[in-house]
Amino acid sequence: MGAIDPRPSASFEFREIRYEKGDGVARVTLDRPKACNAYSTGALQELTTAFRDAAFDDAVGVIVYTGSGERAFCTGGDVKEYEELYLEKPRDYWKYMALFRGYLESILDCGKPVIARLNGMAVGGGNESQLACDIAIAADHAYFKQVGIHVGSVACGGATQWLPLAVGDRRARQMLMLGQKVPARQAVEWGLISESVPSVRRSGAFVEAATEEQIKLAQGGKEGYSIDLSRLDERVDAVAQQLMESFSECMRYTKRQVNFLKDFTWHETVGHAQDWLSLHFTCHEPLEGMRAFVEKRPPRYRELRAEAAAGGSPEFPWGSYAKSCPGCGAKSLPSRFAFCGACGAAIR
Repeated sequence: MGAIDPRPSASFEFREIRYEKGDGVARVTLDRPKACNAYSTGALQELTTAFRDAAFDDAVGVIVYTGSGERAFCTGGDVKEYEELYLEKPRDYWKYMALFRGYLESILDCGKPVIARLNGMAVGGGNESQLACDIAIAADHAYFKQVGIHVGSVACGGATQWLPLAVGDRRARQMLMLGQKVPARQAVEWGLISESVPSVRRSGAFVEAATEEQIKLAQGGKEGYSIDLSRLDERVDAVAQQLMESFSECMRYTKRQVNFLKDFTWHETVGHAQDWLSLHFTCHEPLEGMRAFVEKRPPRYRELRAEAAAGGSPEFPWGSYAKSCPGCGAKSLPSRFAFCGACGAAIR
């Protein structure tokens, strides 16, 4: 088997995704339901490998990308992993972003149409992931949201670049700056996704245009309501077969041409974003935002703002590194320390 030859999907033995091929369709499923299908560092590597294999397999004409279960398509990066690994070693976040870039580019550059089967919410990098796909079909109970500024990050892994292209400047700013939640049917109206299909059932019948309250009841399995993804599967399969009725090389070049603006905005900005985000991980904002997420408490946004307004240094958890110890001579001690962290002597 050569380096570019496709492999049987079962031969990969992936741990965090599922990968299947058959009848011209490759199906890539992010399989971390306990984490709401947030991708880990390892999952990014597995996803990239699967998309590359599907790209090189001439028996594959269409790729379907989805998440496991019915709650979430993908909720972006695993914030618990960020807090555990990358806040301790911010320089390693630069390496993580290299993997994330490779993952999104494996979708953009696979040369085949990718359908996002949106089985639930697409939040943060999950929304960026569906934006990288060519066609997005959502269950009615799905929604879309960007959360970067609320966890100490910036959604410059696709959202700042592609949302203005998809929904326009003003709506992009609403999502990015307000963290506005966009329900599936509104997402269709905005141009954020291609279409949505009913996914709420009651007493054996689908509910057309289910309300937010009906969606909550269905997700909780209350009052006879339930979530049913069969209509989503039917529509995704129908679109996949329709895409197969075309010439593969013409399809590949069509995707390349249509990707021009997405490629341009991506490659003009993502390198800078990778460097800035890794440097920003040394600051207080991601430390506070991600610790708050893990501890399930509100972030202290206004406290950091008040400290800046008072002339302090909220960039640092314990103040700027301005003090020196008169006892042992240690330098660059945080300005709010009353005692030296090296020898314990009192400092002013």
